[in-house]
Amino acid sequence: MHTNELIHEDSPYLLQHAHNPVNWMAWSDKALAKAKEENKLIFLSIGYSTCHWCHVMERETFEDEVSAKLLNDAYVSIKVDREEMPDLDKYYQDVHYLLTKRAGGWPLSIIMTPQQQVIFAGTYLPPQSAQGRMGFRELTSFIKGKFDDAYEEVQKSAQSIEAAIKQYERSFEQKERIEPEAVIEAFVSKVKTSFDDVSKGIGSAPKFPHASTWNALLDIYAQTKNLEALYMSEDALFAMAQGGINDQIEGGFYRYSVDESWIIPHFEKMLYTNAELIEVYAKLYKLTQKPLFQDVVDKTIEAMDERFLKEGLYLSASDADSEGEEGKYFVFGHLQAKEALLKGGLSEVETKAVMDYFGITKFGNFEHQTTNPILTCKEKPARLDEAIAILKHERQKVAYPFIDTKILTAWNALMVTALFEAGKTEKAKSVLDSLLKSLHVNGILYHQIVLGGSLKVEALLEDYAFVIESLLRAYAYTKEAHYLTLAKKLSHEAEHKFYINEAWYLSDKAFRAKAVLEDNSYKSPLSTMIKNLFELAKIEDDTALFIRAKDMLESFGAGIQKYAHAYPEAVRAVTLYM
Repeated sequence: MHTNELIHEDSPYLLQHAHNPVNWMAWSDKALAKAKEENKLIFLSIGYSTCHWCHVMERETFEDEVSAKLLNDAYVSIKVDREEMPDLDKYYQDVHYLLTKRAGGWPLSIIMTPQQQVIFAGTYLPPQSAQGRMGFRELTSFIKGKFDDAYEEVQKSAQSIEAAIKQYERSFEQKERIEPEAVIEAFVSKVKTSFDDVSKGIGSAPKFPHASTWNALLDIYAQTKNLEALYMSEDALFAMAQGGINDQIEGGFYRYSVDESWIIPHFEKMLYTNAELIEVYAKLYKLTQKPLFQDVVDKTIEAMDERFLKEGLYLSASDADSEGEEGKYFVFGHLQAKEALLKGGLSEVETKAVMDYFGITKFGNFEHQTTNPILTCKEKPARLDEAIAILKHERQKVAYPFIDTKILTAWNALMVTALFEAGKTEKAKSVLDSLLKSLHVNGILYHQIVLGGSLKVEALLEDYAFVIESLLRAYAYTKEAHYLTLAKKLSHEAEHKFYINEAWYLSDKAFRAKAVLEDNSYKSPLSTMIKNLFELAKIEDDTALFIRAKDMLESFGAGIQKYAHAYPEAVRAVTLYM
């Protein structure tokens, strides 16, 4: 049994790799210094504990003795949990995009010189070359050979990549005055261009929920009564509510859909996905008063409470795999579902109605002729609630997927904001108070705690941005002054820590990644931070602060006007406050 340095870490993801034959180290000064001292290349692998392809690459490559020996001989191998270090992840995802012109993902695989200059970026790498794709062993050997025999060439390539990254970071900063009407119009028309009129939502497969886009469109509708903004949001959110991306049996949304019709999801459930969707469904319900949307809000909160709520706070995510198979817990065989319903006391006719309603067929819609339940257009069956309880009980025969026990400050704050929007004021206050008690200690805000672990990592920009947002929601809903006081205090701290020479950074650590307005897997912390400053300026009637926030937003003005659809949260700031 191998054991490497990750055995001393708190992160569930790093601990999953503590017994790989690879001599993994966590990201630290010690690891980076070792690479320099021994003049070794760095292999950096970034992932998270509930990531399907991270598990696949671990099984195939990092548990493989041949691959491990290659790494141990020639590289310093560093493992990073992207949820612990989202700043580092964001930076290297940008590098990946710059080098490959494709969006990255996880696991992210980066090879660097001993001086931390990137020479290769990729995602999942198979252990050996196949179908024209270079495998991990060949790639690491090839780069090591180049490093030994053509050092000048490698150095030159690394320097040009570094210059390109700096150029890329600067490319977002083009100051331009923002015309709110023009931005709003551009946003709606750009979303319309990428809107899928058939299956609804944005783009094709894989299809993400894009909660922040609907959030911005609903704000636009509330302000301008633009019906297109309302209809696109309502169509997309209706399709997702009926689809397989929504767990029809126990509630909660999966991370994304593998097909464009929302039928088969990637079965991970992330706290941030659900928090952002609760907020937007609650907003849609207020605007339309359609009971389906309220139902989605309630079921999603219930699902998060049941699986993720521990000691007053929410855990970060659950895996897609059960007993080594993706989706195994969530799907049903035709016979299995039928027998369970009949045994549970439903008649043949009632059972058939339930199976039709959830689209559970003999051939299924997933692997091994199983079905991931979706809502068909059939009539609601008579004993639906009983049937759901029976199917949920049937699921318990398979172990529930692994749940990551990290409590992330930023994601819990997103959930607090969502609970306020959903009108669950007391519950939202209780989670917010628990969050502050556990993660704002002796005047210091922290990024995370693992259940049973200790506070180590101080807060990043995303933690400040989303906590301040939740405090401002708390103040709006309760009018309790202490929430506003803390929001102001944290907002001063955030500017002091992360706003340097008129640029925002994701953290104040030695490794500095610039913050951008673009929304990614969840909304942009920078856009949220600027939105908070606008809101504080409005509450306090502080003209100087308003002008400063406007300046911060307009330093990206050209990009916002040109690519409005990439910045939904920034568009919300424009819609609400400019």
